[in-house]
Amino acid sequence: MASFAPLRPADPRSLGGLRLLGRLGEGGQGVVYLGEDAEGGKAAVKWLRADLAGDESSVQRFLREVEVARHVAPFCTAAVLGTGIEQDRPYIVSEYIEGPSLHRVVQEQGPRTGTALHRLAVGTATALAAIHQAGIVHRDFKPANVIIGADGPRVIDFGIARALNATTISQSVVGTPSYMAPEQFMGHAVGPAADLFSWAGTIIFAATGQAPFGSDTMPAVINRVLNRQPDLGPLDGTLREVVAACLAKDPAQRPTAEQVMVRLLRHPASGSGMLAEGAAAASSAPFPGPPALGSPVSGPLSQAGPRPAGLPVTGAPAASTPPHTGAPAAGPPSQQHIPPGHPHAWQHLQPTHPAAKPPDRRRGQVVASVTAAVALLLAAVIFAGVQMYRTASTAALQSTTPSADTERQPSGSGEEPTGDATGDDSEGRTEDQAEHQAEDVPGEGTKRKLPGGDISLYESPSDAIVLTSYEVKDAKKDDWIDYARDSLRGKFTKYAGNMESLVSPDGRYLASRGRQYTPDDHDFIVITDRRTGQRHTIKTVKSPLDGIIMRWSKDGGTILLSIAREVGDELTYPGFMLVDVATKRVRRVGVSDTAVRRNMFAFDGDNVGTVNVYGPEDNLNLRFFDPQGRVVRSQEKIGTLPAGTTEDIFSPSGKAYVTNCPDGTYNDHCIWDAATGKRLHTFYSDCDEVLGFYDDKHLYCWENDNGANAEVQVVDFKGKLVRKLLEAPEELDVDPVFTRNPARGS
Repeated sequence: MASFAPLRPADPRSLGGLRLLGRLGEGGQGVVYLGEDAEGGKAAVKWLRADLAGDESSVQRFLREVEVARHVAPFCTAAVLGTGIEQDRPYIVSEYIEGPSLHRVVQEQGPRTGTALHRLAVGTATALAAIHQAGIVHRDFKPANVIIGADGPRVIDFGIARALNATTISQSVVGTPSYMAPEQFMGHAVGPAADLFSWAGTIIFAATGQAPFGSDTMPAVINRVLNRQPDLGPLDGTLREVVAACLAKDPAQRPTAEQVMVRLLRHPASGSGMLAEGAAAASSAPFPGPPALGSPVSGPLSQAGPRPAGLPVTGAPAASTPPHTGAPAAGPPSQQHIPPGHPHAWQHLQPTHPAAKPPDRRRGQVVASVTAAVALLLAAVIFAGVQMYRTASTAALQSTTPSADTERQPSGSGEEPTGDATGDDSEGRTEDQAEHQAEDVPGEGTKRKLPGGDISLYESPSDAIVLTSYEVKDAKKDDWIDYARDSLRGKFTKYAGNMESLVSPDGRYLASRGRQYTPDDHDFIVITDRRTGQRHTIKTVKSPLDGIIMRWSKDGGTILLSIAREVGDELTYPGFMLVDVATKRVRRVGVSDTAVRRNMFAFDGDNVGTVNVYGPEDNLNLRFFDPQGRVVRSQEKIGTLPAGTTEDIFSPSGKAYVTNCPDGTYNDHCIWDAATGKRLHTFYSDCDEVLGFYDDKHLYCWENDNGANAEVQVVDFKGKLVRKLLEAPEELDVDPVFTRNPARGS
């Protein structure tokens, strides 16, 4: 749970419509409170001190933070949710970051060393690069203004920040002396180079536990800043060289934030690839801690008694997490996730009848669905780094009280920016993410070109299903790249750093999973409320297990994950997990039925239990389980699963499911009664791969009869192709994810 100090008698009990729970911190400008809305959502409320309310410059400096934060990438700072005035004093409502300041972490846990220090350096340099490319100079970068959030370091407190094009020289010195650049004391123009000087001092503090120029009297500190070099302590190698360069007294001699990243990553040149690499290299935040808010475990495995084989034992020592490289990292299973494209992820689910066609368009394990955007002023060169950083870096889960000198800010949505042309606050996209102009096609609906390849979407408001995400395989990297919609009808955004994600049935929530474990070796998911931007990071299972996101329940209240474990060259599935979206609690369910260990779990048609398949691969059996993992019933000899997965075989009503018929091919479709196992329909079509039910009377499938383009088509139970939903070149591997249209019901 969030940690905070009690309210004092003079503190208000509510601000901005939020009930105040306590104090997060207090600084020179005011007090930061933890607030809670009517639905239990958390936010931080920063209220200007009463004695500063009459000072116009203090008020302007306080409110400048609002404008600045709106221009900076959400991944590196706290997103502003609103502002107001209470008792003639302005307040700012921001998203809440669950985590301590770097200052407090070093004070309580000691100096950072090795890989943890390097990740911190890269992560904070990446944040500064984003801030500077947004046209902002922070001017007060210091350990107390770096919050170690659930997805890595966030830079806060832009109260004295300036635009890069500002030419006014302040007559008063503002900042924190021990971390201020010489030009700030001398009254010269302050630019991005000043932030790099402060960054270097912050890294020295992280490595030594001491302020770089001391913290005694003001004259002594200023003298050291102007005339001496600080002790670099244990810093060595490239990091020592870079920090020393950033401490040059002449700002013209200091490297830029991008150049710092080039050196730290040993990259030959700057550019979008370098920034992506820099963000990814910081993907495992360096400060492990207790689980984040919303991650308590309930259910069978939280109780005393024997633990099913294959499920995790907590308390194992943490292992180091390898750098994220865009593709799954090399290394033993304890250090990396099993990638969705892993050759063993679907080997037991492939149709193996001699006449059957193996799936060629699905990862065969899980589909992804992610939504996001990035600040409008960010250039495309930073975007790739931002995406990979904030999706792969959810690692060091914290729940500690900020230090007294820390003005805590709530977290930005981070996982997905809010914004598209459908009504959200647009924050911009790179060229790769912008759909081309739409056109109406008679009989097919509106045609839109999608990013990631020559992909065309055909949709109509009356469609029973809506494309919410898709994945495109990068043949050169042998990796799948995610694209996801900002809302049920919004634009699509690229997410190269996600393993998998899934949008809730109403489009409000996003459940996503990064590519790395936390530093204490746990897999995790992040649930983002796209209306408020609030995020909850939830640990699921401990390495070497993986928690693979499978499906949302129909009502959007539960998320199903399948537990996976790599044994030799194969994957086994010893159980499943149910995440309660309201409470953020995880129920881990071990399934003792070893017959189904070879395949993943999926929701049954009613979304009240789960199903799995087992038996001969050319004629499978279907087994139903209740939420506690107990067998309810089985249906035998159902054939093989279309597309090699149990995810979408059930009809919207839950009364039927579809398979490739026993002793048939992928063109032979059988519709079965989910309750009795009775065969309801058998028909042949030109479908190459069934993807699921369009509605209770139609399927949708991949079809290719001309050798040039493959199409997702709607097909009726007589095998007639009704209409086109998606089109892509045959040589381009595309994995679409469709969501039920709420307007159509089931």
